[in-house]
Amino acid sequence: MKLIGHLRQAKIAYCHDMSVSFSPALDAAIRSLPQRYPGPGGAVAIIHRGEVITRHSWGYANAERRIPFTPATLFRMCSITKQFTCAAMLATTPDPSTLNDIIAARLPLLKEPPHAHHLAHNQSGLRDYWAVAMLHGAPIEGYFGDREAERVIRGTRSLHFEPGTSYSYVNQNFRLLSDALQDYTGRSFSEILQSSIFNPAGMERAILAAETRAMPDGTTGYEGSVSAGFRPAINNIWWTGDAGLGASLDDMIAWERFIDATRNDPNSLYNRLSAPIAFANGTPAPYGFGLQHLTLHGKEVTAHGGALRGWRSHRLHVASERLSIVVMFNHMSPAQNAAAELLGAALNVPPAQPTATIESQLTGVYRERETGLSARIDPNDNTLRLRYLMLPDTLTSITSTQAENGAVRLQQLSDNTLRMEHLKENRTTHLDLADDISPTPQDHDITALTGDYICHELDNACISITANGGVIYGGFSGMLGDGKMEPLQRLAHDLWLLPCPRALDHTAPGDWTLSFEREHGHVKAIRLGCWLARDLLYTRS
Repeated sequence: MKLIGHLRQAKIAYCHDMSVSFSPALDAAIRSLPQRYPGPGGAVAIIHRGEVITRHSWGYANAERRIPFTPATLFRMCSITKQFTCAAMLATTPDPSTLNDIIAARLPLLKEPPHAHHLAHNQSGLRDYWAVAMLHGAPIEGYFGDREAERVIRGTRSLHFEPGTSYSYVNQNFRLLSDALQDYTGRSFSEILQSSIFNPAGMERAILAAETRAMPDGTTGYEGSVSAGFRPAINNIWWTGDAGLGASLDDMIAWERFIDATRNDPNSLYNRLSAPIAFANGTPAPYGFGLQHLTLHGKEVTAHGGALRGWRSHRLHVASERLSIVVMFNHMSPAQNAAAELLGAALNVPPAQPTATIESQLTGVYRERETGLSARIDPNDNTLRLRYLMLPDTLTSITSTQAENGAVRLQQLSDNTLRMEHLKENRTTHLDLADDISPTPQDHDITALTGDYICHELDNACISITANGGVIYGGFSGMLGDGKMEPLQRLAHDLWLLPCPRALDHTAPGDWTLSFEREHGHVKAIRLGCWLARDLLYTRS
């Protein structure tokens, strides 16, 4: 499928008001972004064969101060930083393995710590430190700086899989890499980025904006919605190699043009970053050097998104078409959806046709045998919705006993058991149907669950379970403070959720599963976790 001819022949729309119409479908998709993804402001760029086809911004970078959003506005790129951290590593070190000993020193309690390549490919097996910080009682809008990050990371005693064998998204992988680069070079990470990436790529305004409280030019991220109103988001985190990049739309355009200009050099930074990656057993991996590898609209794409309260961004690159798309919102609309829609319009992909409804035997509430995590499968129009990861998965390829979406596959093994293949994580697990789903909390004595439970793995972090007026609540405490008490949601007998709609890092880590474990009928422990931090045991104090 070739790019539409209008796209190839278009004049460069290198202007703020986006006056060029190069394809009705793509032009309409761009112009409708502010209505379909409403919020204070945003920006979009499309680069084809090294030429800027669209460079457009709208709205306000700071609505209270009436600062317009322009292509020169500094934006918090969040996790898009990760590819720049890996690029800096490749540009600075002759062999990334030279960082292994430095990384190991920052994880002193691990007998076999992950290596630099494990970190860069999200194959480290570490539990995500933003998720673990919530278990230590971190306040949602509390201060979390270098000292707090070091305490959480240095306290790591175990992994939730052997490095190199599977995939799990982990922010501190890239903080560890940037810290190790500073130790290795004797220079600040900001200097390393400037000399090895920003200057060569012509990213004139890009900076390391480690403090999330404010941007130098006043750009603000917003929480809220059209119906509830938008308000400035409060963040008090310090980021480095995991999410600290501050860049304008023009900076990102320079990065995409740099990628295209160096496309024929096999040793160019982006060609090295986007090279195929595999797990230890040779299975192709979906992620490497801070980039996702996926297929969109039939094309192989490298991409990454960024998110923090008030900020959403996404960039993707289709090497076969020499096409790049960048979307930036200073609000919490899904920028990845907007980027995918623009790609479809650019490739002239026809709208998806509705599929016939199929009755599935897979729906229900399940407990993952290997981790204790919950998995909920619900009908959703002509698809199934799987709630297991941080965000729900939509399964579109469905039979009565099987469903998949390219990332996960479910297959019924018996009436009560499913096999779940995590196709992009090199992992297979089993889901057992949770029993006793129908009774309400009033049908059994919820006070039997109450008490304090201690996790020795996390320096005696505690979860307190209370019953208040017939409603059961839970809250975390630890070295970072006392977290908010939340009402628990019952899924099945001894299987509960502790909701986590807001956390240090945008919506991560998602809801926590609490699987209560009994001995002779008495609750003795909780097997607790989420996708980003699995299988932690809390014993009753």
